[in-house]
Amino acid sequence: MKIGIPKEVYPGEQRVAATPDTAKRLQKLGFDVLVERNAGCGANFNDDAYTAAQCQIVPDAATLWTEADIVLKVRPPQLHPDACKHEVDLLHQGSTLISFIWPAQNADLLQKLVSRQATVLAMDAIPRISRAQKLDALSSMANLAGYRAVIEAANHFGRFFNGQITAAGKVPPAKVMIIGVGVAGLAAIGTAKGLGAIVRAFDTRLVVKEQVESLGAEFLELNFAEDGTGEGGYAKVMSDEFIKAEMALFAEQAKEVDIIITTALIPGKKAPVLITQEMVESMKEGSVVVDLAAEQGGNCACTHPGEVYRHKGVTIVGLTDLPSRMAQQASQLYGTNLYHLLEDMGGAKNFQVNLEDEVVRGALVVHSGEITYPPPKVEKKVEVAETKSSKSEDKVKEPIPVLATAPASPVPSKAKSGSNVIWLLLVGVALLGIGISAPPEFLSHFIVFVLACFIGWQVIWNVKPALHTPLMSVTNAISGIIILGGMLQISGTSNLSTTILGAIAILVGTINISGGFLVTQRMLKMFQK
Repeated sequence: MKIGIPKEVYPGEQRVAATPDTAKRLQKLGFDVLVERNAGCGANFNDDAYTAAQCQIVPDAATLWTEADIVLKVRPPQLHPDACKHEVDLLHQGSTLISFIWPAQNADLLQKLVSRQATVLAMDAIPRISRAQKLDALSSMANLAGYRAVIEAANHFGRFFNGQITAAGKVPPAKVMIIGVGVAGLAAIGTAKGLGAIVRAFDTRLVVKEQVESLGAEFLELNFAEDGTGEGGYAKVMSDEFIKAEMALFAEQAKEVDIIITTALIPGKKAPVLITQEMVESMKEGSVVVDLAAEQGGNCACTHPGEVYRHKGVTIVGLTDLPSRMAQQASQLYGTNLYHLLEDMGGAKNFQVNLEDEVVRGALVVHSGEITYPPPKVEKKVEVAETKSSKSEDKVKEPIPVLATAPASPVPSKAKSGSNVIWLLLVGVALLGIGISAPPEFLSHFIVFVLACFIGWQVIWNVKPALHTPLMSVTNAISGIIILGGMLQISGTSNLSTTILGAIAILVGTINISGGFLVTQRMLKMFQK
């Protein structure tokens, strides 16, 4: 099968759907990779790099779309300025397109794709479940957008982010408020904190509070008994009372902070306006608003999508191409997401659209000439147990969930205690037999072994769990036993061979324990600033 990588025709788009590195990985799945001439130049991947990766360079878009069985794109199909045709018309009958599609906003595009009898998977419709994290292109791009939002804010902000005390005077730290703590919001928090700013964050989902605080930011919380957690990790529409309290909070914060970054989106709907014109006008001169929801209308009333606009001394950044401004990194991440999707779909040899696969079915928007968006909701099967009731059968009974636990043991507790006593008696008789029949030398070694086991276990397992992993605990416990046994062998009146073996055991055990803690210390330092 042939995969086609066209040059993006959306104005200003610099990303490409496959880098030379991800193209090699696609070839390992059995695909032949065709790349349109200069497709990767905007992301600093020239044609020579693709040629070195065994890709075939195709001179024009029409040839590439015609020859490719699967077309990988970044942006949804557009009117091609060079071919004077819509990219959908270049797609040959029955082929497959994988791209960002935004099906909820592009109903006309879906109808055009249906006419080509195409199979289309939308990377923006990948279900946000644990198994699909490696395919989640939305999170990959949002991570870059959040980082870049802070960089754009710093570019338009006239001061340091961090506070400084200099001979020329004191510089206060910048105050940043981030609205919406998804992937983009968390990336923005981490970047702003790294630059030294005072960061505050707000989200309707209370579950993100711990994540915000773990990054060193302050979580702005309303005294309101309502949670905005929706399906798939997104926020849901809140009540009018909550929105009123929320807007009052934003109005208060707008007067204090220097930078506001908004990321609030609700799937399938226009972005909610959270920063009104009055709030913008109340901000200090030189303040900055970065609206990451600009492409969906914007969270700020003064946002001009695609532009950097200045309103009464406040700069509003409404750029819609933030990931594209980091095209090289964005292309690598997006290409990796596409690779994982094609790998899960069977590669070139076993490529199939499995409608039973929750991830594939969620991303599938057009299949064999039929619109399949939105996907059907997955029904969760819940086992219930019937409850005994003396009430009439006409009344509704509440189902009780049944947890899948191990079956209860039929042995009564008295029988269990009796069996424990029998085992203790058997062990006692065995130890008595060993003490009577075994030679004195064996008995002394056996006592050393038991004491070494006990002391080694007590010493190692009383160390705080944060200092070592469970696996390291086991190995360190064994090493502790070995060291204690070796020390006792050396101190005793043993022959030369026993002394040498004891010394080697002590050396090896010491290396294992100290090495394990050194490695753990290095791992812990990776999570410290």
